[in-house]
Parts: sequence; C-alpha cells; structure tokens
Amino acid sequence: MTRIADLLRERRTLSFEFFPPKTDEAAVALEGAIAELDELNPSFVSVTYGAGGSTRERTRDVVIDIERDLGITAMAHLTCVAHTRAELSSLLDEYNAAGVENILALAGDPVLDDSGLVIDGEFSRAVELVELIAQRGQFSIGVAAHPEGHPRSPDLASDRRHLATKLEAADFAITQFFFEPEPYLRMIEELAALGCTKPVLPGIMPVTNVGQVTRFAQLAGAAFPVHLAARFEALADDPAGVRALGVELATELCQRLLDEGAPGLHFYTLNRSTATREIARSLAFQP
Repeated sequence: MTRIADLLRERRTLSFEFFPPKTDEAAVALEGAIAELDELNPSFVSVTYGAGGSTRERTRDVVIDIERDLGITAMAHLTCVAHTRAELSSLLDEYNAAGVENILALAGDPVLDDSGLVIDGEFSRAVELVELIAQRGQFSIGVAAHPEGHPRSPDLASDRRHLATKLEAADFAITQFFFEPEPYLRMIEELAALGCTKPVLPGIMPVTNVGQVTRFAQLAGAAFPVHLAARFEALADDPAGVRALGVELATELCQRLLDEGAPGLHFYTLNRSTATREIARSLAFQP
C-alpha cells in the first residue's frame, strides 16, 4: 500500500485517470488501456466518480481491482454533493478495508431529482469532505484545482483562497486540464503568496478530437486559446493531422511544466492509452 503524499515527497510522479466502464466491451477496452499504460510504470492511477454517486459501485470495484489485483496504487474520486455523512463514511470504510489509501475529495456538480429540484445532502463544499476524511487519519487526500478558476467561483482571488484552505487539510491537488503553461504557473505563484506550498499536479489532456476537448474545456472553465484553435481548424479535414498536432502540443506543454518544476504529470486518458504513451515516451520521463 502506498500513499500519494509519500510518493510526492520522494520524487516526481506520473499518473493516469480513468472512468468506470458502463458495458462489458468498455470494460475490456479499459483493461487493455491500463495494461498498456502500466508499461510506463505509473506512480498511481485514479478513477472518477459519477455525479451524486451514479457510479458508486463501479468506481469502487474498479479502484479495488486495480489496487488489489493489478498491484497499482489507485486513488478513488469521491464527491459529496447529495450524499449523507453516513453514505460517505460507509464508502470510506469499504476503501479502508480493501487497502485503498488515496482519495480525491470533490464537491461534485448539483444533482437534480425528477422534478428538476436540487437534491440536498449534508455537504455542499469539497472542503467539508476533506475535513471528514482527514478526521479518520487513514487516507492521503487530494483535491481539485482550476488554473483558470472554478466555473462557479465569483473571482480568481477567492478561488485561490478557497484552494489554499482546502490544501491546508489535504496533501496535494490535481488540476483540471489546460492548454498553455501560464495559467498553471500563475496559480502556483498565487498559492505561494498565500503561504500554500503543497504540491499541485498539472492535469494534461492531449487534443485528439477538437470538438470533444472544446466541449470539455467549456465545462471545466478552461479557455481554448484562439491561436491554437486556428491551427486545429486548419486541419479540420485531417483527423490524423489533428491527432499529431495534439500530441506535439501536449508534449511541449509537459516539457515546459517539468522544466518549471512541476511535481509530476497527471494525464486524462479517456480510457485510451496511445496518445499518452507517445507523449510520455517523447519526454523520456521516468517517475
């Protein structure tokens, strides 16, 4: 069993994010992606958690299988919106019993009932979940960071103060993906000015499908730079060219981040391995 906080104290990390499969075919594809990425000797992998616990059992099962059966350090995402304290504590008990020691604590998006009304829970903010987990003393805790500010933050200054508060009780953060290094580097400087020096892992998503990543960027509040969009639009009729450009730009971004002292790299894989493997090998990066 390995705590991510300990890994980050020892060396730079390389990590990958997956989501729980919905079908048997998707499960086979995920198994293949994990096996191929395992060749890169990842420090850890993480598994997402659907809004309101919609993938609770599937997330739990994938995390435990990776940790116990594959011998790879796994981190479970956990959201608290629309959950009770008892539900969250029960799931944490299950992870602890299975030897899972790492949790990414998230608020999660509002959950609506069939009437369109927001389902209330005992928690509304990620910091409340961080405090609940920290009280147990059993887990290494990560939180989310948004280099360009959380979409629901009133302004960037309050976003940074909130992130610094979360990191006081947590061990590290992982960012939403971004496309150029400056937002991440500014965020690190702003956190340092607040006295927060906990490690913040940059989240990387190579552009292999312009429409998909642009949509994700809008949801995450990440700006897709105009000058990059123009380069991709020029290749609109060349899917292979779009993919090659996406890998090239992501590799350049990763190298700049490492040169600037980033504590590691965290890849949003979308349950695929090829682009991530190409980038990691181009960097010759060893965790």
